[in-house]
Amino acid sequence: MNIQDEIKSKLNNEYHKARVNIHFTHNYISDQLDEILKPLSLSQTQFNILRILRGQYPETSSIGLLKERMLDKNSDVSRIVDRLLAKKLVIRKECKLDRRQKDVQITQLGLDCLAEIDKSNNDLDKKMQHLTIDEVTHLNNLLDKIRL
Repeated sequence: MNIQDEIKSKLNNEYHKARVNIHFTHNYISDQLDEILKPLSLSQTQFNILRILRGQYPETSSIGLLKERMLDKNSDVSRIVDRLLAKKLVIRKECKLDRRQKDVQITQLGLDCLAEIDKSNNDLDKKMQHLTIDEVTHLNNLLDKIRL
């Protein structure tokens, strides 16, 4: 459906339309991800931290590295790690090189949780399968270009 029809509003120009469309589509995809994460009592920021940690596994990650790689740069990583620690999805250790720093590592329970979420990723991908791989590649290139 056309974005102007979807939001029942007239937009100023094609640039305005694109911004609103990106924001609207982000919320659409975000809502679908929330439905997958809800049964696991995870937020999207917690999920993001777990994904980063899985990419580093079996190595540990510093809070700084997690902040650097977060999708949402405004997140309070220390608090998110505390919540994941309480759920036993991560462990926190003293850094061997700097005792003031903490290293974080995903646990087997965290890896299992991500494996469960991975099963649903295919369902999310299917929502875009009416696009060809060339269209998806073009979309990715355009989105990358916006951030130049």
